[in-house]
Amino acid sequence: MLLTDETVYTVSEITRQIRRSLEEEFPLVRVEGEVSNFTAHSSGHLYFSLKDEGAQLRCVMFRSRRRRMIGPLPSNGMAVRALGQITVYERSGQYQLSVIELRPAGIGALARAFEELKHRLAEEGLFDAVHKQPIPKFPGRIGVVTSPTGAAVRDIIRIIGRRFPLARLILAPVQVQGEGAAREIALAIERMNRHRLADVLIVGRGGGSMEDLWAFNEEVVARAIFSSAIPVISAVGHEIDFTIADFVADLRAPTPSAAAELVVPDRQELAGVIAGARQRLLSAAAGRIGRQRERVVTLVRSYGLRRPADLIAGRMQRLDELERRLQLASERHVALRKRLLDSTTRHLASLGPQAVLARGYSVCRRLPDGAVVTDGGVLTGGELLDLWFARGGAECRVERATSTRRDLLTLEDS
Repeated sequence: MLLTDETVYTVSEITRQIRRSLEEEFPLVRVEGEVSNFTAHSSGHLYFSLKDEGAQLRCVMFRSRRRRMIGPLPSNGMAVRALGQITVYERSGQYQLSVIELRPAGIGALARAFEELKHRLAEEGLFDAVHKQPIPKFPGRIGVVTSPTGAAVRDIIRIIGRRFPLARLILAPVQVQGEGAAREIALAIERMNRHRLADVLIVGRGGGSMEDLWAFNEEVVARAIFSSAIPVISAVGHEIDFTIADFVADLRAPTPSAAAELVVPDRQELAGVIAGARQRLLSAAAGRIGRQRERVVTLVRSYGLRRPADLIAGRMQRLDELERRLQLASERHVALRKRLLDSTTRHLASLGPQAVLARGYSVCRRLPDGAVVTDGGVLTGGELLDLWFARGGAECRVERATSTRRDLLTLEDS
């Protein structure tokens, strides 16, 4: 193109000329790099950048071409290979790659470093549930480790002020991205612990690319969170963003706003709980008082309290009746025992020696020793005997003795 001193181009003309030159020079190219600043627009178009160690290329993939995307939706840190055309977005004057086809090309350098550190810390046990501390339900002091100028700190202040204004916020201002940010975050956590400035810590920032959030993937931050005696809530980026800090923290919140919701109770909910408990307590007390009142009324109306004299008289009459029954039972028992005694006495008397003597028998004793004689063969003539009868007795002298018993004759025999 021949230029003269009088040749002047408008911005649009020179931009279109550059566009034609680029499109002619690079009609179709394949580019490999690491995805960053990825955005899925509500229109369905995808906007991102491909970068390597030395440069960065802006890319766009229109909705109509997404059907040619191979694999999952790209994310920051993912290495991809794109097929497309170099073009110029005339409104901003920036060149870009209009992507026709997109496929994964492996894990990018940052994502690879993330996975390596995650694996190593997991093996050391930094992510184990046994190390997780409970978050206090009613914290009096809440430490916030974040940027003092970001939207995250404003959201945290606003939400906690609305939900639980009794809590005191203590801000530890730090850089949340760039060189030295990780060290500042770790030092702020250590300082909060050294002086015991808070009951719980919120450590985080708002959303951004993987590079923007990288401070929270540094090992120094992970170890500071793990060593914290104060429970830590990690609140980094958006819900889809995960950092090493999320795995080490005692609780992960998907966003800083969610962390503010989780760290304190809602005063309106608490007021409802207290009101409900108060109502239940009042209802229980009223119910018990009502039951006791009914019991008192029942007792007042009872027969015992209305006519105590009749109750006592009835009890006295019952006592007299029981006394008469006891007297009759005692008399019957004594009479029965007396009849039994008489019967036993008569039986014993019929078996006694006097009764035997009364039937005509006698007792013979030898004198002078008084030995009872039961065998006539032991006697000799002239011995003295003492005879006892049913009534009286007699002394006799043996004339003749024999050991042969004379048969006793019954009355019929005689």
